[in-house]
Formats: sequence, C-alpha cells, structure tokens
Amino acid sequence: MNYILFDGAVRDQLLPFTFTRPVADIRVGILTLREKWEHMLGTTTTTITEDYLVDKFPMVEMEENVMINASFIPSEHMIALIEGLLENQAVFYEDEPLAFFAKEGEEVDFDSYEVVQYTYDDVLRIEHTWDIFAKNGDAIARDFALLTEGRTSQPIPEKTVAFNESQIFIEEGAKLSLCSLNAEGGPIYIGKHSEIMEGAMIRGPFALCDNATVKMGAKIYGPTTIGPHCKVGGEINNSVLMGYSSKGHDGFLGNSVLGEWCNLGADTNNSNLKNNYAEVRLWDYETEGFAHTGLQFCGLMMGDHSKCSINTMFNTGTVVGVSANIFGSGFPRNFIPSFSWGGSAGMTTYKTNKAFEVSKIVMERRGVDFTTDDAAILEHVFEEAAKWRKG
Repeated sequence: MNYILFDGAVRDQLLPFTFTRPVADIRVGILTLREKWEHMLGTTTTTITEDYLVDKFPMVEMEENVMINASFIPSEHMIALIEGLLENQAVFYEDEPLAFFAKEGEEVDFDSYEVVQYTYDDVLRIEHTWDIFAKNGDAIARDFALLTEGRTSQPIPEKTVAFNESQIFIEEGAKLSLCSLNAEGGPIYIGKHSEIMEGAMIRGPFALCDNATVKMGAKIYGPTTIGPHCKVGGEINNSVLMGYSSKGHDGFLGNSVLGEWCNLGADTNNSNLKNNYAEVRLWDYETEGFAHTGLQFCGLMMGDHSKCSINTMFNTGTVVGVSANIFGSGFPRNFIPSFSWGGSAGMTTYKTNKAFEVSKIVMERRGVDFTTDDAAILEHVFEEAAKWRKG
C-alpha cells in the first residue's frame, strides 16, 4: 500500500514550524512524526502539504493510497486499523479523519464511506506548538520502546554515573566522558556518533539524536530532545531542538521549541514563568491574536534559521518566526515576525539576500547545501510575513 501523510486541520496552529516543513516533519520525542509512521508501517511515505513546499516535499500518488493525518503519533491500534483499510473506508477521531482509503484521481466523499470511530485511549497528537514540548515526555517513552525493542545498548562507560541503567540506551559510536545520566524519571536515548562531554548532568526523559553534542558542564532536565547535529550547553529544561541548531553556551532555555538552523548567542535566557504565575498566552498565526495555552510554564518558540546575539532576553511565551535576527538590550516583543532584524529598540526587515548569505554559510559548515528549493520556500515565507512586519 502507498501511504501519504497529510497536514490536516492543525497546520496553521503549528506555525512557525510548518512555514518550512510539512506537519509530518516536526520532531517530537526521538523521531519526527514521519519517521514514527514509517518505522511502524515498515515503508516510506510522501506528503500532501502546502503548494510552495511540494518541490522539496513531493507527493507520490499511486492507484490505491491510504491518507494519514500526520499530526497523530502512531500506536499499534492505529497501525492495525490503517493497514486493514479497504476501498471506501475511513478511520475518524471525533469529527476529523485520522486515515482513509483513496483511489488515484478520485474525490473523497466521506458520506459514502464506511467510517470507523477511533475509540482507543492511546491518542497522542500534536495540535499546537506548545504540544511539542508538553507532550515530549510521552513521545520519548514511545520512541524509546520502538527503537530499542529486542536490541542491546552499547555499554555504559565505567566513568559515567548512571541511574536506572535499564532505561538508558546508547547507540554505536556515541562518546560519553565523566557525565551523569539519571533515567529514574524517564528513559535516556543517546544516538549514533553523538557526544556528551565531561561534567554534563542529564535527567530523563531525554533524547540526544545522531551526531548531536552536549557540551561540558551542561545541566539538562527532561523531557528534552536535542535533535540531530545540534550543540547544546548551559541549562535546558523540557525543550525540543529539532535539528542543526545550537545553544552552545551558558544561559537558560526552558519549555521551548527551536526549529532547524537556529543559534542562541552566549548567555541567552528565556522566561518560562510569568511573575504573577498566570497562564501563558502565545501568538497564534491562525487567529492573529494570543491563544490560551492552558500552561503556567511556556517559553520560546523559534522558527527555522532564526538567531539571536549574546545576552538576549526572551519574555515568557515569545514566538519568533523564520529567519529573524535579534540583538540588543532589553526584552524584544513577544511576537517577532519572520525576516525581522533588530530587538527591543525596534525592528526592520531582514532582506532575503542578506539572510540567504548567512543560511548558505551556516549550512555549508555542516556539509549541507542551501538549495534553490530552500530559497524558494523562504522567499514565500518572506512575502507571507510582510503583513506582520512594520519596518
């Protein structure tokens, strides 16, 4: 069967991260949503997403297809129902399609479908940006079980202090030196060719993905995910870095999500708790207002390619778009549109030619090309974000 992941109704609620990727390519837990589905289905997938993303994330349609809502984290019950779908059948969760059978070129009319309601209590879904960190502990636990079942971890080095060793899994090529791993609160996964340097202290749930680095003396509280090729130091609590991003120095990052190719300057700090302990509200691109999160702790949401200088201070519940460059003293606004340049003293437009020069340099340092597809996506985001920029 040909499986296609679609963005679904929550795509705009997951901006700024879905400006530059389909919902399926959001990382939560150890794996991206796509990687979870592919692992459990035992096959590759393609994507239905926004038109401007299709050159980088194409869809492959065949005569018979099963469409899957990418915002759901797969479970064994979901997989069993999806693999058994036949023509004119669908699985719904409440009022929304979770998966359905589709023939090539034919319109789908659910009124003519046999609809099965999904009633199992194992639903874990990413519907809002803050779900990425708030549900990260459950996602790490599921991925840990998925990736380690029937496998044996590399040995824990003698000079590494480890608690609850059965919940620590170290992949081949990982390097650990004089660090502390405490998995009493949740599993710890150390990816291939990753490194944890001397003096780092880590509490699970925690995922260090392939080729990522934890620097000396870091203090990391779970549930936290450090994506592939990321570099982190200082203090981190309940955060997700999707990949290729750096928080390499002292400073605090808490209850936050960074996309790819982000960089936080030395001693950057974010607030994750309001002084009056009130619920945090977060910018919502869909309503163009501030949404109720229901959370007391919520920090920074930063889209791909955004960066800030040393000593940057982010207020509670700050949303930074794609390819913003933030610097200066004081607290910048708690909504910074894509391609903004400046800080608390004011913002101007970060022109694409300058932004692309930086992206090329940053990506080349990691052996990744800045492609024409990447440029076209960012050009689209630049134009879409113009209505929110003032300068």
